[in-house]
Amino acid sequence: MKKIKGKQAVDSPTESFDYEGFEKEAIGRLNGGASLVGPDGVLTGLIQRLVNVALSGEADSHIREEKAGGRANRRNGHTSKVLDTELGPVPISPPRDRAGSFEPQLVGKWERQLGTGLDKQILTMYANGNSYGDIQHQVKQLYGLDYSPASIAEVTEQVWAEVVDWQQRPLKPFYAAIFLDGIWFTSREGGKSAKKVVYSVYGVNAEGEREVLGIYIRDTEGAGEWGRVLQDLKKRGVEDVLFYCVDGLAGFGEAILEVFPQSFVQRCIVHMVRSSTRFVAEKDIKALCADLRRIYAAADEQQASAALDGFREKWDKKYPEVAKAWERDWGELTPFLDFGEHTRRMIYTTNAVEALHRQLRKVTKTKGSWVNDKALLKQIYLILTYGRGGWDRKVFNWNAISRELVERFGERFTKHL
Repeated sequence: MKKIKGKQAVDSPTESFDYEGFEKEAIGRLNGGASLVGPDGVLTGLIQRLVNVALSGEADSHIREEKAGGRANRRNGHTSKVLDTELGPVPISPPRDRAGSFEPQLVGKWERQLGTGLDKQILTMYANGNSYGDIQHQVKQLYGLDYSPASIAEVTEQVWAEVVDWQQRPLKPFYAAIFLDGIWFTSREGGKSAKKVVYSVYGVNAEGEREVLGIYIRDTEGAGEWGRVLQDLKKRGVEDVLFYCVDGLAGFGEAILEVFPQSFVQRCIVHMVRSSTRFVAEKDIKALCADLRRIYAAADEQQASAALDGFREKWDKKYPEVAKAWERDWGELTPFLDFGEHTRRMIYTTNAVEALHRQLRKVTKTKGSWVNDKALLKQIYLILTYGRGGWDRKVFNWNAISRELVERFGERFTKHL
């Protein structure tokens, strides 16, 4: 079977190929005046077939490795794109896998040139914050090639199908912790610049590996919008999460527990301390923070409650709103106190996702705005894929954390190891 794309027939990579028949046909076409290369060239079909078969073999090998490693994965159809070769344009059908983990070597996911790797270099430069003009200059300097900004934009546009697949990819059924936070950018809408919030979902799986589970662009930040994000996580396969680590957004905890009622909601202690000192006189900040530390560094919730009583006695006359705020949010501020020091260190703050946001800011700080939300999402995806940040490092001291989680949660945790 052949798929028709424009005027060019694209061989399915699984179709058997009649080389003897091809040779006879090629000779006949050449005798009939057909060109050797070009869109309808005699050799174009052969290159197409060889590339498709090679990519299919890479995909089969990858699936076997995934299954040998105990990871569920399978073929998931094909994409289509056109390669730029010295013999002219060649349409091919790269295979896809269900998990989205297949990285072809012969022709990379976003490459349009056979074996050069130039497209990947362009994407890397774009991911590191270079403008189209900067990339044009560097490609000229490094490769002696004249790539127009429009051609560079076309290279980055090829990523969009991968962005959509990434956003919709199936997720693991279990995560030890998920960190939720928003970061604001500016994109254009209806010809005007508008502030948009990017919802970041940053997870830690049962092996202690960190992963960005999703990026969602919204007009405003609110518990209702976060609830819809959590529903999407569930639809994509997430069944259980031990801890959600969040900031102090009103209604956040309720939205989480409505979707994942078994989870612990841990409010960021660092955010809470900052909020508590917002209107404190500079001369009192050091002493007040030391007394707050006695609360969140307590051995357990009972000792923390006693420390809060002591804080109230000392500071209520001068700053009564501080103790009231801790009392009001006590149920979301203290869950981490029921765990050992290693697990506490992982969940007591949203600093992990904030470090991810710092990386995004570092790359995008020279950009005023994006032409639309699609361009913004594409930029973030490329930063995550090609950026030089350390956001995807394994959680520090995971073995000790894992032992604590086994002791506390038993089979709820161990069945996912």
